[in-house]
Amino acid sequence: MLKATRQGTKDHNSRLILNTIYHQGDISRADIARKTGLTRPTVSSIVAELIEDRLVIETGLGPSAGGKPPTLLNISENAFQCICADLGNQEFRGAVVNLRGEIIQRFNIPIDDQNGELALECVYTLVDNLLSLADSPILGIGIGTPGLMDAQRGVVRNAVNLDWSNLPLGKLLEDRYDLPVYIANDCQAAALGEFTFGESENSKNMIVIKIGRGIGAGIVINGQLYYGDNFGAGEIGHVVVADNGERCRCGNYGCLETIVSSRAIIQNAQVLFTQDPSSQLHQYVSSPDQINIEVVNKAYLSGDKAIQLLIDEAGDYLGKAISNLVSTLNIQHIVIAGDFTHLSPAFEKDVRQELNKGTLPALANETHIETSRLGADIVILGAAALLLQNELGIT
Repeated sequence: MLKATRQGTKDHNSRLILNTIYHQGDISRADIARKTGLTRPTVSSIVAELIEDRLVIETGLGPSAGGKPPTLLNISENAFQCICADLGNQEFRGAVVNLRGEIIQRFNIPIDDQNGELALECVYTLVDNLLSLADSPILGIGIGTPGLMDAQRGVVRNAVNLDWSNLPLGKLLEDRYDLPVYIANDCQAAALGEFTFGESENSKNMIVIKIGRGIGAGIVINGQLYYGDNFGAGEIGHVVVADNGERCRCGNYGCLETIVSSRAIIQNAQVLFTQDPSSQLHQYVSSPDQINIEVVNKAYLSGDKAIQLLIDEAGDYLGKAISNLVSTLNIQHIVIAGDFTHLSPAFEKDVRQELNKGTLPALANETHIETSRLGADIVILGAAALLLQNELGIT
């Protein structure tokens, strides 16, 4: 076994201290030493460097325990900013985000079904504009993209909607902007965003199911994204769940995505609109091409029986998929994000019923299902979390 180098030990300690300050906030040097097990001289030396690097600031004095009041420390949240992008929608969405996950500036760019090189040019335009909006030094660029990713090399192996195949997006962005770049599948980024900035605490393991035009799962184990041997962990959208089902974009029939995704729900709702003049969809739009997921949600909540059956079926199939994940991984914290969160708790009930039927009662009873509160920013915040974790060691 190789001995730890002095620099390696110092880097580890620095990240440990920064991580402690980030999560504790307004903490004294003495308390950092107690929580980390490091000596006070080590803590003081590293804190001095973090202050010099502008990552940490002194925020005031804490209560005295009988002697001199301790000086409190916290993260300097605006010392650096993150350039973050979500490429998984009809428009590319971007934001400048500070170290606390607060969105400082936004910039979106419609892609108008552009793909290939034109879609790549849209990424450049998005990043160019975000950089112009930033007013602090840049920590790096974080990207959540649809499709299969080789996150280690920053290569988009296959993104059908964008017509990207083996695109070295990470290297292209690093060469263009001379900044650190980290890229993950958008569902994996969503999971890290929920883990880092969501309301849940004390969860080291988590599965986030993101429902949009497609559907996928992001898996966090011991605070780290689990990518799988070939970076395809969580690709539940293309698991075949329905015999003789609809043809999927991947070429198979009956994939989960053909039932649970917003694309599938909207297509089925458009058929209902055309075939059923009494559908409550007619109260909200005058033609089927105006139907989007917000319209479907309104019809569901207003009591449209046919729409409710569509959503109930989606919840049933999603519950079956989640039961397989829970049985395989025994992760007890499940978060549903994306287009169906407006329907909670009704949608959660359908999912829970199938989970209870599909796995051991002991496992099902210990599994907590909730909807994300991060909304449409979950992937953008995940991109920021990628930067915090990889550049600063904050998990």
